[in-house]
Amino acid sequence: MSDAPRKATTLAGEAEPLSHTLQQRHLTMLALGGVIGAGLFVGSGAGISVAGPAILVSYLIAGVLAMLVMRMLGEMSAAMPSSGAFSAHAERALGPWAGFSVGWLYWFLLVVVLAVEATGAAQIAHGWVPVVPQWAWVLAFIVVFTATNLTAVSNFGEFEFWFAAIKVGAIMLFLILGTLAVFGVLPEIKPVGLKNLTGHGGFLPHGWSGVVSGVLAVVFTFGGLEVVTIAAAETKDPARNVARAVRSAVWRIVSFYLGSMLVIVTLLPWTAMRPGVSPYVAVLDTIRIPSAGQVMNVVVLVALLSALNANLYASSRMMFSLAERGEAPRRLLPVSGGGVPRRAVLASVAFGFGSVLLNFAWPDSVFLYMLNAIGAVLLFVWALIAVSQLRLRRRIELEMPERLELRMWGFPWLTWVVLAALGAIMVLMFANPVTRPQVLWSTAATLGVIIIARLRDAGAIGSRRTGA
Repeated sequence: MSDAPRKATTLAGEAEPLSHTLQQRHLTMLALGGVIGAGLFVGSGAGISVAGPAILVSYLIAGVLAMLVMRMLGEMSAAMPSSGAFSAHAERALGPWAGFSVGWLYWFLLVVVLAVEATGAAQIAHGWVPVVPQWAWVLAFIVVFTATNLTAVSNFGEFEFWFAAIKVGAIMLFLILGTLAVFGVLPEIKPVGLKNLTGHGGFLPHGWSGVVSGVLAVVFTFGGLEVVTIAAAETKDPARNVARAVRSAVWRIVSFYLGSMLVIVTLLPWTAMRPGVSPYVAVLDTIRIPSAGQVMNVVVLVALLSALNANLYASSRMMFSLAERGEAPRRLLPVSGGGVPRRAVLASVAFGFGSVLLNFAWPDSVFLYMLNAIGAVLLFVWALIAVSQLRLRRRIELEMPERLELRMWGFPWLTWVVLAALGAIMVLMFANPVTRPQVLWSTAATLGVIIIARLRDAGAIGSRRTGA
């Protein structure tokens, strides 16, 4: 095997024109910090309230599922690095319709979620400085991160490195303090033993149906790992860097999630959890950490800004990759002297800011429909990643076996298990009246994009046949 770095390439085999200034440390911290966000720090309370202490099993199931998806994506990205990542892989495996569909769906997901993150961060900042209106905070955040993404990819890397370092540091400190509290080492804190794990209805207070409900509540908190394979294309050796990032990150992420949940449900009765209230704040209050709420607000703000920055970056690169393959306007292709696709950045910012305005103007109607339309899109993206890996693995083994620097475990059986699990989650979401609208709207959005892709392909084929 050659020791020469393998650059990211387009589907035509040409070198990507993007910058290659991201470093391994940027990629590793992006992998670690990419999924540690507000969904964990605040949203985990909802999962605990429906599953009880068995939320540990729910997080284990969801974490293993995300880990397997990341392993598949890492295998393909190490063998065939590209700024389009899973969108380019889907096109190689299934045809232009698949690359078009998954690329546009993921881009739409990112620009809608960007609005949620910007609004959430603005709410926290407005609470600290109420004299500045919430819309002004949103504008300020978007302007800052637009400037960051327009200048150089290394700026994005540095922002994400330090944002991720703060989040990882907060998790590690929480685990240390929580563990000391569990064993009664902290002053005025008595050992709690296992009473909160086995009392209040037992470890499975709602049975296995509670575990299933917990999986539905937490599986989407693992979204964001995909950004690593997009960013890897802008490192000097994307094939090896993405393999290293995947290997080092997935186990640590699952450990952080499970460790945090174990501390929370051991220290506090699960019946004390309330959806929308951070269980991390409740634990910090219990062990008498001063100003726990404000400390967690700072961490959540960092998490939201980190996600906003990463989503803006990933959406612009996905848009650039679509344009590169002729699936988005080619006028978005020009890159700056530093290798930044500035038009793709501005296009993603424009649609993201438009989503923010819709969130302010019609939060309970238009924007709610948009949120429902992306509610299950991540599952469709993961499913296409699995199908693409099934198709491409054999091709890589036959044509370029030396590129299999990272292999999916238990191929092909574990890949089929992932597809079955994703199908089961979709069925369970449809059976749940609360999540059913997300499945229906997301399915409609996905089918709509696929129909457009198919019609576009048919038109393109027809044009080629007539010599147009």
